[in-house]
Amino acid sequence: MTPPQGTLPPSRTYDEVAVGDVLPELPVPVTRTLIVATALASRDYQDVHHDPELARERGSKDIFMNILTSNGLVDRYVTGWAGPASVVKAIRIRLGAPNHPGDTMVLTGTVTAKNDGDRRVDIAVKGTNGLGAHVTGTVSVQLPGEAR
Repeated sequence: MTPPQGTLPPSRTYDEVAVGDVLPELPVPVTRTLIVATALASRDYQDVHHDPELARERGSKDIFMNILTSNGLVDRYVTGWAGPASVVKAIRIRLGAPNHPGDTMVLTGTVTAKNDGDRRVDIAVKGTNGLGAHVTGTVSVQLPGEAR
């Protein structure tokens, strides 16, 4: 159900979440525009993120996504699941296989821990593409204690 225009969607509460919960998959089409635009938006002017010829000269098959974009997509994935009242406390990621144009990265996640003291939930996140694991890591998010 979509909330009425001008209202925020509901947030998950700490009590609604259990260790072992699986987040829904999020496919992210990796387009040339996404790679170039997000590299520029994050002020990453490295040629491997926008110039296919120079990327190939440096050993890549094409341009590839930068880590700031991958980090942002992981953040968006978890906060999209957790809701607008959630607060990201930490993101720890590691990159693997590059994201090239024309591929799709599929983000998945599982709740791995809960901390009752500050209502913090840890989520193991993985983003895979046709080459394998692009990004792996953990996101810690604080959830509200009761429905908002």
